[in-house]
Amino acid sequence: MDKKWLPLTVVLGVAGAAVVTAALWPDDEKKPALPQALCQGALSRQTAELIDDGKGGEVSAEEWVSPGKGDTAVFKGCAVMRANPGSDYRRELFKLVVADERHAPGPRKDSVALGPGFKGWALPEEAKAWLPADCAARTGSTAPYLTVTFIAPSKKGEEQQKDSAERDTAIRNSAAIVREAAANVARLVGCGAT
Repeated sequence: MDKKWLPLTVVLGVAGAAVVTAALWPDDEKKPALPQALCQGALSRQTAELIDDGKGGEVSAEEWVSPGKGDTAVFKGCAVMRANPGSDYRRELFKLVVADERHAPGPRKDSVALGPGFKGWALPEEAKAWLPADCAARTGSTAPYLTVTFIAPSKKGEEQQKDSAERDTAIRNSAAIVREAAANVARLVGCGAT
């Protein structure tokens, strides 16, 4: 070997060994664990993942709290989203809103009851539960009702295209979300069982 190439050979050998060592070295830096509770503790990540648009991505939530409008005192909400693979943009899956209300929330046309232990109704794109009378008072509201509402983005025309199995699954999912959120809000507020 020509002596003028010896330093280059040594440098390349050392660099190659460093690359191999770095690749095999264990990565001690762990990503922080994703929060398991979303929407101010009202919803678990597992239940939020029931709503799936088929495009993948991690579930996250943007939460907000604001004073109610007029003489109401409670308005908390969150938008549950999924990350788009390969970009920083997130797409909204649904909103969850906790608010006090002056008027009795009645059922919607073609809605399904939430089931035993819960007052409320569910549709594929919306569901509402109202909590026991003492819940609104516990939040400092003078309104008689405290509600938890699930709202999916409107997809005009798509609802008619769903077959009955898809519609039933969507209703079960929206009902599961609003039932869990209502139970957790009641627990967090410290009011009667739904």
